[in-house]
Amino acid sequence: MQKFIRFLLRVMLHILKVRVSFEVDPQDLPKKAIYISNHVSWLDPIILFAYLPNNPFFLLHPKLYRNKWIKFFLGHAPKTEFNYMDPANIKKVIQVVNHNRCCVMFPEGMMTDNGDMMKIYEAPVIVADRTNAPFVPIWISGAEFSPFSDTTGYVPHRPLPKIRVKVSKPQSILIQENLKKDRDYLKSLTYNLLNNLRFEARFRNNVGLFKKLVRASKVYGKNGVFERRQILDDMKRQPQTYMDIIIKSHLLGAKFSEFTKNKENVAVILPNSVENVLTFFALSAYNRTPVMLNFSLGSSVVQAMCRTAEVQNIITSRAFIQKAKIETTIESLEKDGLKVSYLEDIVLKVKWFEKIRAFLAYKIKYVPVNQNPNDPAVILFTSGSEGSPKAVVLSHANIFSNVVQTSCEAQLHMQDLLFNCLPMFHSFGLTIGTLFPLLTGAKLFLFPSPLQYRTITELLYELKATMMIATDTFYKVYARLSHPYDFRKIRLCIAGAEGVKEETRNLMSERLGVMLLEGYGTTECSPLLTINTLLFNKYGTLGKIVPGIEYRLDDVEGIEKGKELVVKGPNIMLGYIYPDNPGVLVPVKDGWYHTGDVVEVDALGFVKLLDRAKRFAKIGGEMISLTAVENYAKEIYHHEDFKCVAVAVPHAKKGEQVVLISNCESASRKDFVEFCQMKGLSELYAPSMFLLREDFPVFATGKADKVSLKKWALEQIKE
Repeated sequence: MQKFIRFLLRVMLHILKVRVSFEVDPQDLPKKAIYISNHVSWLDPIILFAYLPNNPFFLLHPKLYRNKWIKFFLGHAPKTEFNYMDPANIKKVIQVVNHNRCCVMFPEGMMTDNGDMMKIYEAPVIVADRTNAPFVPIWISGAEFSPFSDTTGYVPHRPLPKIRVKVSKPQSILIQENLKKDRDYLKSLTYNLLNNLRFEARFRNNVGLFKKLVRASKVYGKNGVFERRQILDDMKRQPQTYMDIIIKSHLLGAKFSEFTKNKENVAVILPNSVENVLTFFALSAYNRTPVMLNFSLGSSVVQAMCRTAEVQNIITSRAFIQKAKIETTIESLEKDGLKVSYLEDIVLKVKWFEKIRAFLAYKIKYVPVNQNPNDPAVILFTSGSEGSPKAVVLSHANIFSNVVQTSCEAQLHMQDLLFNCLPMFHSFGLTIGTLFPLLTGAKLFLFPSPLQYRTITELLYELKATMMIATDTFYKVYARLSHPYDFRKIRLCIAGAEGVKEETRNLMSERLGVMLLEGYGTTECSPLLTINTLLFNKYGTLGKIVPGIEYRLDDVEGIEKGKELVVKGPNIMLGYIYPDNPGVLVPVKDGWYHTGDVVEVDALGFVKLLDRAKRFAKIGGEMISLTAVENYAKEIYHHEDFKCVAVAVPHAKKGEQVVLISNCESASRKDFVEFCQMKGLSELYAPSMFLLREDFPVFATGKADKVSLKKWALEQIKE
């Protein structure tokens, strides 16, 4: 009878668009195992009863156990009411599993009410440890969009959504003896298994970013049948729907293709605005690669960036150039032979029939170019080891995988509004601050500068923003200047680009009642690598490594405590383009990227930053090459016996500051500022402090012992 009921259920579920995939043959699954699954709808136990082999025993939350539909469809299934906090219930389950039975557990206990993963109980790990039974992780996706879920208002519901069930291969867990009573550790073991499977189920490396936008429009584009959701806005207060973004991207992309070539690198100089988003997707849709230029670094650096990426065309706005006062930068680029095109002029050339064509393209979900997801999607810049700009080439798959990784840790919903004041020429502002909300159905408000403190706090109050990203430097000022009620709706406040200080964290928590979640990443990683979350948060760390990432720890010469973090995953860049070899992509060796950061990783997986092996300082979120500072010093003080070493030390307000240790008594900040102005460089390259020293310790290899010099500099500053 049970087999017949399961057959009927499979037929019915197949009609309801339920598809189940097993990583191993179902017949090879062990007869003694613990199935652990996320819980997004009332359908979950019914689906698992229909498809899982070995007649598993279901452990159901009391509310689910009493549901009339569960009683009807699971009438012949072995099941029991289960309290995940009751030791007596756990002992009974251990006895069941020890009799060579499989059981199905929902580690969240109850069904999610927002589509995201809920808190995790330690019961599944305790049962697995006492019975030596392997875990079989299961991830159910799509059911949260069905009427059978409790996610109304958080995700769009529709009658027959596609439901995918991914059943992983059996996995045994090893529990450290000294941590068997650590509840957070036990919960993290289950969470890691489910979260990694969640990433595998969500990340589909099959299309480009514009196609992903079109798919997001299909899922999240409407409220009901007729009302289109406004999902993008800026200071002009002209809200855009998905339809607006896609149609305008078609219009601009067609115009851009008239003066650019297929697969050409096209520079973009625009602020955080709707126009910047439209330009990005327009270039992407028509197979051009946006080159996002940091216009704040000075004309000579911007020129070097364009040469490195072999840029011939630049897209910008007259209104922005005047407001940002970068006329000299644009003039220098034009003198270099680059063609500068203005959005104001391009928009005037759009014809009425082109608007009709773009509208029809939107209606039929037309994508001009079916891009290879492993092709370049954007070019960003990071400081080179010698100070010259070094291009980082990120693919469509790199960026989208990081969007999925972020959504696995800090999921946004239709009710959320992300406020982004970080520039799109930084990977944090582009991927996390812009593409993450747009591709996951949340609303986005773009603000051009993080420096307008009072305006930003007023906007948070007016817009009722629920998520914000910024750096420690800016959060500290926002916390001091804002009214506590400005942050009343904020549920996710993510800090990156520089370390979070205790003072800032306390200000945000005590004055505003907001928990600041610190993350860490690099441009080369698209950028997110680790993040603290509402489920797992540990002060003083960078959080846990996001799913889909492999990592190892390598020894660093001269550093005794900690090791260098080396990572591999789908979000790691395609490679660098170096200034001395323009246009030539140098891929990452064997896919492993050396972060240059010295860390420790504890038993729960939290990463703690100890030092930097690579020679950079992070000043207010900007990366400054210490090697470049040393080279500039040698140009300024060109004596034969001149010696210097630049080191980065902590700074109370800016995160870090540059200290120049040299044997020159006359070295001063004034000389550096004048040199930077003459060369068109950012004044961030001017050291904040100067220390005099005659002897410079070296390693056995002859290299300067910069670790010892940094320790000495810190001692001198304390004195």
